[in-house]
Amino acid sequence: MKTIKTESEGGHMARILVVDDNDLVRASTRSILESEGYLVEEAGDGDVGMACAKACGPDLILTDIVMPNKEGIEMIRDLRGRGYDGPIIAMSGGGRLEATEILDLAGKLGADACIAKPFKKAELLAKVKACLESTSN
Repeated sequence: MKTIKTESEGGHMARILVVDDNDLVRASTRSILESEGYLVEEAGDGDVGMACAKACGPDLILTDIVMPNKEGIEMIRDLRGRGYDGPIIAMSGGGRLEATEILDLAGKLGADACIAKPFKKAELLAKVKACLESTSN
């Protein structure tokens, strides 16, 4: 059986902040991550996501790009500007631009990985695992 790392560098269960304005995406992403032992916090937009990031100190942030109030691109830039050095995974299903263009921009602004929606469970877990492992080395 394949084991997926669920601990962060300090040996505690990795805490992941999921930021997405779509309730269904947040719920399904939470379910996938919790089924692998991750601790999950949720936020419905970038403003709430910034507050949650400050309050819960996540080991990894998974954020949508196109959201009301504060978009994911802005959130990534602000997080990096405020010194958050944990991994950030940007996700997008498109919007005003093609998903690939949006995710390319997210990478340039500080996202460690990108994933297009809809994504498969295995794809999400592989990206999360790779990002967490890269920070523990």
